[in-house]
Amino acid sequence: MEKQYVIGLDFGTDSVRSVLVDSANGSTLGSQVHWYNRWREGLYCDSLTNRFRQHPLDHIEGMEVTIREVVKETGVNPASVKGICIDTTGSSPIPVDASGTALSLLPGFEENPNAMMVLWKDHTAIAEAAEINTLARTWGGEDFTRFEGGIYSSEWFWAKILHISREDEAIKAAAHSWVEHCDLMTFLLTGASDLNGLKRSRCAAGHKAMWHEHWGGLPADAFLAKLDPHMVTLKKHLYQDTYTSDQAAGKLSAEWAERLGLTTDVVIAVGTFDAHSGAVGAEVEENTLVRVMGTSTCDIIVSGKDVIGERTVKGICGQVDGSVLPGMVGLEAGQSAFGDVLAWFRDIVSWPIDQLIAKSNLLTPEQIEQLKGDVIVELSRQAEQTPVSESAPVALDWVNGRRTPDANQSLKAAIVNLSLGTGAPHIFRALVEAICFGSKRIVKRFEEEGVTISTIVGIGGVAKKSGFVMQTLADVMNMPIKIAVSDQAPALGSAMYAAVAAGIYPSMKESVAAMGNGFEKTYYPRPDMIRIYEELYTKYEALGAFVETNINNR
Repeated sequence: MEKQYVIGLDFGTDSVRSVLVDSANGSTLGSQVHWYNRWREGLYCDSLTNRFRQHPLDHIEGMEVTIREVVKETGVNPASVKGICIDTTGSSPIPVDASGTALSLLPGFEENPNAMMVLWKDHTAIAEAAEINTLARTWGGEDFTRFEGGIYSSEWFWAKILHISREDEAIKAAAHSWVEHCDLMTFLLTGASDLNGLKRSRCAAGHKAMWHEHWGGLPADAFLAKLDPHMVTLKKHLYQDTYTSDQAAGKLSAEWAERLGLTTDVVIAVGTFDAHSGAVGAEVEENTLVRVMGTSTCDIIVSGKDVIGERTVKGICGQVDGSVLPGMVGLEAGQSAFGDVLAWFRDIVSWPIDQLIAKSNLLTPEQIEQLKGDVIVELSRQAEQTPVSESAPVALDWVNGRRTPDANQSLKAAIVNLSLGTGAPHIFRALVEAICFGSKRIVKRFEEEGVTISTIVGIGGVAKKSGFVMQTLADVMNMPIKIAVSDQAPALGSAMYAAVAAGIYPSMKESVAAMGNGFEKTYYPRPDMIRIYEELYTKYEALGAFVETNINNR
């Protein structure tokens, strides 16, 4: 039988990766990465105001070069590539004109940050999110946040659009519609020019835009009108129906087939979010929590509709039928910062390297980068050797706010129990423990709401690279942590979706069974650490309650 291949295209925060996969067994034949050039230069961003924007050209250029090069690298027959599925961060919406062209690609908007993609971690819409939450509880009708954990976040679709529409009249007037990143990239590959024919992602719409079949789609006009009449106008150019990612959005256009070195027979699947495809790539099943651990985390679990029913889980990032696996309810939670917490501390202790050594010409730029990379390695090594005690420093992981449970992006982090004997490794260990304690809070919320978790699977850069963090997580959770084999679980999951959309497999069950890569390692909790971490977790919760009540709310 002729070989059939599929491509998973995974857009992360810093880069995009294309992975070419053998649909028969899930083996990766080749992988190509492109780092976003404009993003690396810090363009269109202002971390002091929590503004994080990306130019679509970073994504378009990356999509073209990585797919073209991975096909070239593997030497496969282009006709044997049957499907492509795109996963992205989210909610990361982009304003577009009536043809679906991103405004930042049009004259007059090329350098306007408000015309760019509003990255998931952008928190400029905190006030708008609060407004949505207040209205949802007081307007007298349906609470449109109830299937999204009951708290709408500044990281999500409507809050971001409302903020920019109020801040920038030019964007408000020019934006015919707004499109999630995963939908826009899919739209581009199919060569379509009519937004009405765009099959919008079920996971993006359900988890971030208050779409739900219970009320027939997006929030009612009456609700949106109380929020801002312009949102009612915008809704007319959005969508009512949504689609799961095992379905075809269209076929590769002639233009993009030529640019990528493929054929127009390639099926383009409906887009999805990276965490959801990552869960699929990690072979998610009922009662399994998949933790996608990178700069932030997304925690994904699936439940049978007969189990979850109309019950809602408070304070998470949504529960949507078919957002992960068709026929099952996908539930999402996560932390706004995970690896970013450790990277923040690395940058703090690396300040002398950047400000003194780099300007001294004592080392080459390459040596300086190597030195900065060694900082976190050495911190991890020494922190792991630091004894844990109940008098150790305790930190909060809220350096980028709190996503779940109970989203509050205005929260700030804190650290206590410092003394003259506290060194950098002690603080680093406290930060590692903080991100693990934040993870435990999420699991506790699921369990309090009646969602059983029997297995935890880790994927992503932190899961693969830091045994110290993973062992600490197992100790804090008092639960084994399995690590997926695949280095690129989101891209693999997208490839699994593409295999079904292209007709290679009849369902996701068969696709996952055939293409799953299994697990490489399991971290087990150490009995002597469990009690200590239970005590420290109690202090973490007490610190969080104090800071949230007495400091961050003043």
